[in-house]
Amino acid sequence: MSTMPKEVLREMITEGNLKTAGDLQSYLKNMFKDALQEMLEAELEVELGYSKGDKKNKQTDNRRNGYSEKVVKTQFGELPIEVPRDRNGEFEPVVVPKNKRDISGIEEQVISLYSRGMSTRDIHDQIKDIYGIELSAEMVSKITDNLIPQIKEWQNRPLEPIYTFVFMDAIHYKVRENGQIKSKAAYVVLGVNKDGFKDVIGIWIGENESSKFWLGVLNDLKNRGVEEVLIFSVDGLTGIKEAIQAAYPKAEIQRCIIHQLRNSFKYVSYKDIKQFARDFKEVYKAVNEETALEKLDELDEKWGSKYPYAIKSWITNWDVLAPFFKYPNEIRTIMYTTNIIEGFHRQLRKVTKTKTVFPSDQSLEKMLYLASQNVMKKWTQRYRNWDSILNQLMIFFDGRIEKYL
Repeated sequence: MSTMPKEVLREMITEGNLKTAGDLQSYLKNMFKDALQEMLEAELEVELGYSKGDKKNKQTDNRRNGYSEKVVKTQFGELPIEVPRDRNGEFEPVVVPKNKRDISGIEEQVISLYSRGMSTRDIHDQIKDIYGIELSAEMVSKITDNLIPQIKEWQNRPLEPIYTFVFMDAIHYKVRENGQIKSKAAYVVLGVNKDGFKDVIGIWIGENESSKFWLGVLNDLKNRGVEEVLIFSVDGLTGIKEAIQAAYPKAEIQRCIIHQLRNSFKYVSYKDIKQFARDFKEVYKAVNEETALEKLDELDEKWGSKYPYAIKSWITNWDVLAPFFKYPNEIRTIMYTTNIIEGFHRQLRKVTKTKTVFPSDQSLEKMLYLASQNVMKKWTQRYRNWDSILNQLMIFFDGRIEKYL
């Protein structure tokens, strides 16, 4: 699991009056005990089918019947807990099974297995092999639901005031909603900070993209502290150009050249694609925009009559395809494609490939959160030659970076 944000840790240290390692151990022990107690209460709620005090939805003669005291072994040592009982004596706790006093590591195992994309059936089998207990799909869901506050905290965490590059793209999944299977998009925003390190800024689950949707995402970034973005690198997402211009009017907008090329291929016969791609390389590998336009004219003369739509899309979108030409190669190679975010998407697909349909948006959100945390743990290196890149950016974006250094 991810490291807690420093602000949360400082607040925890202050509120808990933590001064020694022993104080921290005691604090975490109490936190674990409280979480364990809540898991037992949630488990009984699943068993009875209604929440405590929710008489309206009660559809059973069984009911809560006080507590039994029990001492269990955990990774924090022995803990006294109160196991809730039901009147009929049918309740068989899973997280703290009857006649079992060693429960160390179950929740962590479940979340770890879930983060690797394992199905609830596989998790059930693994937990049974390790601990000898049955863990239902519903209980796996309840355990992973403990991540929800953590996800909300991560999604709303304060961000850095400036990002040199921000990449935005979507990855699509099937999600069940109101008895129907719908196609949903996970909209990922990935940033590169002033020190050259990558970070997933946030993930939003939605159906239809529009300028209003993207403006909401960008305003969320502003509300979380992002004052300045130098360069946005995006796919041809609906409404994104207008949203960026409204939220960050001084930012450079670069449409992904590779995405644009793939879109052009849709109109080109298979037998011509290799030569077509080779010719187009002359356009986006040109030394400057003037040369690129000359090459585009030559391309239009050669292929325009045969594949007019393939060429037209480049001409129509030239204002967002051409910005990278003004920059040196070190900056060009970062901004002209969203490959960085596509690489991140590939890592997400590895984890989610066993899930043909997610039961809810929340289920998808939990899986993507855990997967993204695992990916980001590996992002320990900054971009190569970052000092040189930053100095170049300071020249091109005069006065916009210095106050944040």
